[in-house]
Amino acid sequence: MAQIQEEETSIMEEEVMGPLPLQRLEEMGISASDIKKLVEAGYHTVEAVAYTPKKALLTIKGISETKADKLLAEASKMVPLGFTTATEFHQRRSELITITTGSKELDKLLGGGIETGAITELFGEFRTGKSQLCHTLSVTCQLPVDMGGGEGKCLYIDTEGTFRPTRLLSIAQRFGLNGEDVLDNVAYARAYNTDHQTALLVQASAMMAESRFSLLIVDSAMALYRTDFAGRGELAARQMHLARFMRNLQRLADEFGVAVVITNQVVAQVDGGAAMFNPDPKKPIGGNIMAHSSTTRLYLRKGRGETRVCKIYDSPCLPEAEAVFAIQEDGIGDPKE
Repeated sequence: MAQIQEEETSIMEEEVMGPLPLQRLEEMGISASDIKKLVEAGYHTVEAVAYTPKKALLTIKGISETKADKLLAEASKMVPLGFTTATEFHQRRSELITITTGSKELDKLLGGGIETGAITELFGEFRTGKSQLCHTLSVTCQLPVDMGGGEGKCLYIDTEGTFRPTRLLSIAQRFGLNGEDVLDNVAYARAYNTDHQTALLVQASAMMAESRFSLLIVDSAMALYRTDFAGRGELAARQMHLARFMRNLQRLADEFGVAVVITNQVVAQVDGGAAMFNPDPKKPIGGNIMAHSSTTRLYLRKGRGETRVCKIYDSPCLPEAEAVFAIQEDGIGDPKE
């Protein structure tokens, strides 16, 4: 009897921990046909509805102003949207899962690893280890929590064609995981333009509503924007499109508690003053939109030989510091003495 009660409690806890399926709104008097319309529009959880502005719901065919008001009212009853004490928030933050990078030094720098429920941006020149770190994380996110993993699958959006499954097999071997299972747990998509890149996030939310994912990777987030929007004349349109894409990423992080990792390219600052005071005058592209959307920004640069240096460029809670890591046959690790 006690065992049954324990199982029921754990099921209830799991429900509380994860996002609420959209079907729960039926209990609140929302019709099945309206729920179907929401699903077709890319909303799969109660949180997705609660976090959406009213005008976005009104663009869904068949959702009137009255229905939108009712949807938002019922969703907000089920999803806490009000104030909470800093103590409570601190308690929730202390329970956050971090995903190991494969390097002890890098994990130490990041306060445990890549944070879930937030966007981490990796930027740097080519060959600084951005894609290699993404490959390692797509394996380590599948590890049990006590081994520094997230016990979930990985979604990998590739915009430059740099994804290599063979890398995952050697990384899986290092962590004692079954190679076939690791590959099965990575959902891969190649994005061909910025609209396609954004549309893939709608598919991503549907997949996350179906099974447990712990990581979403976009490698690289800005590459297609550089080609789809050319010149200063299209800059405003580019930044608006990028802002929507980044907002959707943040929504997935909030809704499903996944870690979002994006890679970014750099551009050299050509103004003389910057070069004079800054010995490494490279900055990430994407402007203020990218800067404000990313929770933690990490700058990667080349070190000696196979070593790379990671610097905390911007973070709400981590001090500005550096760590050295290495790119090895079996993924990211610590440099050999």
